[in-house]
Amino acid sequence: MSPQHVQIIIDPEAADAPFEQVRAQIADQARTGLLPVGHKLPTVRGLADELGLAANTVAKSYRALESDGVIETRGRNGSFIAAAGEAADKEAAAAAAAYARRAHRLGLDRQAALAAVQDALRAAYETDD
Repeated sequence: MSPQHVQIIIDPEAADAPFEQVRAQIADQARTGLLPVGHKLPTVRGLADELGLAANTVAKSYRALESDGVIETRGRNGSFIAAAGEAADKEAAAAAAAYARRAHRLGLDRQAALAAVQDALRAAYETDD
């Protein structure tokens, strides 16, 4: 597979909706570098046609990816892979800081706050299997 082509496989039997499958696969390919920063993605209509999906389904995926900082849309120029790692790191740090402040206000000690995070991470990452 060329690093210049988005490779997405939609599994109609999967528990995840098609828009989530598209979102997750593009995000994974961006995270692993298979789709490098600056790579131009297919148009919404082009990818929808290629995958046999409705354009609104792909558009929903692209909106979620843009919201997550994985892609950026440059108007009529199209959508491109963004420097997602930096955006994700910043967002995760902000979420962690907000959680730490909230846990402190709730009166949790460090061990209890950390245990809650570890439980939440374990639950979130187990659903990725």
